[in-house]
Order: sequence, then structure tokens, then C-alpha cells
Amino acid sequence: MKTKIAFLREFLRNPGTVGAVAPSSPSLAREMVRQAGVPQARTIVEFGPGTGAFTREIVEQAAPEARFLAIERNPALARILQQELPSVQVCHDSVENLGAILHREGIDQVDCILSGLPWAAFPEQLQDRLLEEACKNLAPQGFFVTFAYLQGLLLPAGRRFARKIRGRFTHVEKSPVVWRNLPPAFVYRCQR
Repeated sequence: MKTKIAFLREFLRNPGTVGAVAPSSPSLAREMVRQAGVPQARTIVEFGPGTGAFTREIVEQAAPEARFLAIERNPALARILQQELPSVQVCHDSVENLGAILHREGIDQVDCILSGLPWAAFPEQLQDRLLEEACKNLAPQGFFVTFAYLQGLLLPAGRRFARKIRGRFTHVEKSPVVWRNLPPAFVYRCQR
């Protein structure tokens, strides 16, 4: 309950960076991890873990020897996540610095990136910079997975983001709708 209240508080303070009033559901977390191939990955990065809805599922499914970094820009959410999941390496930083973060950690490329970022809320130039970092640092057969709310397909920002990822990745697939999420969502699974 504490994490849900913290999430709502941060949404009210920063709706353009938090992007939702409640954390993603366990059903959406399982679908994200499944689509990303987390159990087979050696290096995993999570963009915008918030209070850890996806993080918990990643920890549960990742191989013991896998390297996992969670990059959270919001200081309050990064602090809560680190307190609740002390085994996770939480980087209080921006995804824009992914290359530098990986270099500092001795990681050349990432097998999968799971993003909980509110893409449709971001300006187009920021979307471009973040997607560029993801593409530059993703292993050749790696997966970039993110989700979108079903109603977002009707909005110009949602359609623009869908075109943007199709322009950057060779393969883009959409999962079935995860109805047990508020609001209902689906997962984009992207490969270069």
C-alpha cells in the first residue's frame, strides 16, 4: 500500500514523467517479462521502474548470473525501490545516459530492455533521444519491450509513438491486450 500511495503522490507532482495514477498490474508485468525473454537474458535494463511492478517480476524470472540495472530518474521512487528491493542495482539517473551507465558498469550491450516510461507523455525530441540510446546499446538479437494503454491507439501521441518504433526497429509485434490492468494495455516487442 505504501508504494501505491508513493506512486500516486509522484504522479500528482510529476504527471509528465510518472505517467499513470497506479503501478502496472502483475498481469502486465508477467507479459512484459515474457515478451522480453528475461529468463534467457544475460544483461537486463529496466527504464523507469517506478515502485517496481516490473522489477519484482524481473527479479523472479532472471537467471541468477544475469546483470540487471534499473534506471529511475525520480529520486523519491528510486529511493523507495532501493529500500524495498535492496538486491537490485538502482541507478538514479536518466535513460538518456544509458551508454555512460553501461560503460561505468562494464557492460557492452544489453540483451533486453523493459520500459515502463510514459512515452506518449514525452515530447517527440525526448522520445527520439531515449529510443536512440536503447537502439545503440541493445545487442543485435536483443529485445526492447514497452507497453501502451489500449485507448492510446486512438490518440495522436500514441499513433506517433507506434510509427516511431516501427521506424527504428526491424521487427515490432504487439501482444494480446492485457485486460487485467488499469487501464487495459498491450506490449510492444521490438528487435533491431
